[in-house]
Amino acid sequence: MDFNAQVLFLFSALGAINGFVLSLYFAFFTKRKHPSNYFLGALLLVLSLRIIKSVFFFFNPDLSELFIQVGLSACLLIGPFLYLYIKSETTAKNNSKKEGFYHTVPFILLFAIAWVIIPYSENQHIWSPYLIKVIYLQWLVYVIISGLHLKTSFQKWNSKNEKLNAFEILHLSVYIGIVIIWTAYFTSAYTSYIVGALSFSFVFYLLLLLWFFKKNRNSLFFEKQVKYADRKIDMIEAKTIALALDALMKEKKRYTNPNLKLSDVAKELDVLPHRLSQFLNDNREKGFAFFLNEYRVEAVESMLTSKEHFTLEAIGKECGFKSNSTFYAAFKKVKGMTPAAYKKQML
Repeated sequence: MDFNAQVLFLFSALGAINGFVLSLYFAFFTKRKHPSNYFLGALLLVLSLRIIKSVFFFFNPDLSELFIQVGLSACLLIGPFLYLYIKSETTAKNNSKKEGFYHTVPFILLFAIAWVIIPYSENQHIWSPYLIKVIYLQWLVYVIISGLHLKTSFQKWNSKNEKLNAFEILHLSVYIGIVIIWTAYFTSAYTSYIVGALSFSFVFYLLLLLWFFKKNRNSLFFEKQVKYADRKIDMIEAKTIALALDALMKEKKRYTNPNLKLSDVAKELDVLPHRLSQFLNDNREKGFAFFLNEYRVEAVESMLTSKEHFTLEAIGKECGFKSNSTFYAAFKKVKGMTPAAYKKQML
């Protein structure tokens, strides 16, 4: 192998190796225990397996057929894991475990059956012209479906009045990166088989850079985006969230649950948690805890007049306060006086 070939081998393999390491990070070491992180880790893993197979096959055509079949198996899961990652990041209400099962296990079983019935080593004449094309078609279908979930992000990208936030930039970058890699492999007959591996290395390091900048919000890359993007939710979306949120509190009285979390409310409203948080902070100018406590204090006021035989502590518990201390502190913060002083004032 001459020097140019060695450099080509190193660069094309380096992305795959680092992608494998990063997939382990998302699977075991990331602090954010969210399904999207696991799906992203799985996506990087199957991509890395596919790329490693391509690199070694390009530089060693006599590579074991078993290794080739492992690479093709991984290729069958790229599309599903892309879809699962994008959907878990852009949709609030979804069953990640159930979706993960339906979009991966059937393909794994299908490929296992094909592995036994028509192994690559004995049926290359079937795999090369037919089954490989089916795999790339399946990958393309998932790319298209995933793109539909990014419709809003693409619209904002083309809009002059709206800016993409850091998360949306990362989602689009992952998606476009996969499109580039798929295109490189699909057109390899007209270019070179190694182009897919080189594309992955390029895309991987670009995504790593974007991910780093997303984590480090003070970087210049995202400074303007974070400062100005999405500071206010548009009026139509804000009105929809406001009506649904007030109905949830007034009609269903969810505030009476002392363990209610923002993610629980977001799930009921079919809104992403960070969008609900943004709505409360930017449009209502209050945090989630204060928002809940306002409803609880209002309920306390009503009970103080209608159920005088209840103790203050019992009323606070009835209205969703977890403890007496949080009840007294929240009531004083909202009304400017203690519950006892407020009750005395009413007499």
